[in-house]
Amino acid sequence: MVKIDDALLQRLQKLSMLEIEDELKADMEKELNQFLEFVEVLNELDLEGLEATFSPLSHPAPLREDIPQPQPEVAKKILQHAPKSEDDFFIVPKIID
Repeated sequence: MVKIDDALLQRLQKLSMLEIEDELKADMEKELNQFLEFVEVLNELDLEGLEATFSPLSHPAPLREDIPQPQPEVAKKILQHAPKSEDDFFIVPKIID
């Protein structure tokens, strides 16, 4: 079984582009190892001869008709939180001359 150690946690941190504070690393290792132990228990199940009970390919998700529903109050509420807005548009700094 794979075990999460300092080196692997550091690699995962780099790959995920997350920064884990030093005081939290020990707890993170412990939690990830508990997760791996749970997955290992699932791997012990004998699934030989069992077929999958669901496949998204054979049972596509039902679709509904896409009907636009204008909600101008939502746009106004969003624009209230913008640093600058005018005539229902965001005002942003010019980036191209």
